[in-house]
Amino acid sequence: MSIVVTGATGHLGRLVVEALLDRGVPAEQIVATGRRVESIADLTERGVTVRHADFTDPESLLAAFAGADKLLLVSGSEVGQRMSQHRNAITAAAQAGVGLIAYTSLPHADTSTLMLADEHLATEQMLVEAGVPYVVLRNGWYMENYTTQLPIFLEHGIVGSAGTGRVSAATRADYAAAAATVLTEDGHAGSTYELGGQSFTMTEFAAALSDVAGREITYTDVPVEQYSQILVGAGLPAPMAAAFADSDRGVAEGQLYIEGNDLERLIGRTPTSMPEALAAALRN
Repeated sequence: MSIVVTGATGHLGRLVVEALLDRGVPAEQIVATGRRVESIADLTERGVTVRHADFTDPESLLAAFAGADKLLLVSGSEVGQRMSQHRNAITAAAQAGVGLIAYTSLPHADTSTLMLADEHLATEQMLVEAGVPYVVLRNGWYMENYTTQLPIFLEHGIVGSAGTGRVSAATRADYAAAAATVLTEDGHAGSTYELGGQSFTMTEFAAALSDVAGREITYTDVPVEQYSQILVGAGLPAPMAAAFADSDRGVAEGQLYIEGNDLERLIGRTPTSMPEALAAALRN
């Protein structure tokens, strides 16, 4: 068996490779791919095959996917270009004879009004049309979207547009463990999993951060447009700022709240809680 992981040069893809190794998959059966293969060259020392793959280069994808039984298609990071890039990857996978494609999508992609949803839903439709067995992993919000901002939160407090909405966030490592499960077990083809951890509001997040930091941290809610401008002022490009602010709108409207326990069932344990993730991030 051969399992190919795209985006292994990124955070989630690399964690999936590690999760596969932790599950006992022989290193020689794992192919880690990405554009900047020098950043994962260390994996070759552990027996993992490393191949160059660029979503904009169909020939590189066909070569990278050669001989693959299963493929994890980690969604591309270039918003606005993902439909064409994902089409290239799915077409190459079909041509290479891949037996199963697992794709990392967005919660409730078929009903979501988030700016980020369109490309994910289009990709899910491409999978249906490709005729290759597939699994959709609708990953919720990453806990790291918050924990990487802890220095800012601790200095300036927390600002956003999430209102009293609940977000079902989980760590990348938990999502990676779920991906490793569907890539190593039978019976997942045709499934769509809504994945998320224990939900919380941003006021609850601020209270938990206050507890672990030992001082009061507050959450201030502002209109979406104002939040977008704040993000631009903090240095984010305008399109990215708009997408993040729009995601907070989605939180406020319940679009990033996930019912059920798909993530817990796939990883076989309770997902890392928000307080646990905060404590770990502050220790590091």
